[in-house]
Amino acid sequence: MDYPLTGFHFKVEFMGVDDLTDNDIRFQEVSGLSSEIGTEDVKEGGENRFTHKLPLPAVYPNLVLKRGMMKNTGLVTWFRNAIENFDFKPVMLKVSLLNEEHNPVMSWNFVNAYPVKWSVSDLDATKNEVVVDTVEITYQYYTQIF
Repeated sequence: MDYPLTGFHFKVEFMGVDDLTDNDIRFQEVSGLSSEIGTEDVKEGGENRFTHKLPLPAVYPNLVLKRGMMKNTGLVTWFRNAIENFDFKPVMLKVSLLNEEHNPVMSWNFVNAYPVKWSVSDLDATKNEVVVDTVEITYQYYTQIF
C-alpha cells in the first residue's frame, strides 16, 4: 500500500568535499527545494486585448541547511574556505529522502553547489538550546530522482 512520504528521515551528501565525517550528512532541516518558471510579457503590435506570456528559464532559490553546530569537520572547512577565503569549490550535493530501511525513496541532485551564507543561532544565557548552524547554498540547477 502506498502512503504519502514523510519528511523527517533524510540525509545530505556532498560529493567532492574532502575529509567528511558521519556528522557532515546529518542535518535537522533542509529547505528551498523548489523551482519556478517566470514569464515575460510581450505585446503584439495592433493587438490590445492581451499580451503574450513567454516562459523564462527556471529560477531556483538557495538551499538552506540547518544543523547543530559542529567544529573541525570537512564540511566546516569547505564553508570557511568559501566565506572567509573566497575560495570556492563547487560540488555535487545530494539530498535523499529515506524509508524505514534507510534506503533512498527520492533524491535531489544539486549541480555546482557552494555556500553563500553561513550564520549561527543567537546565544542566550536564559535558554538551554543547541547552537544551530544555518548554511545557504546556491547552485546552477537540480534534478529530481524517483
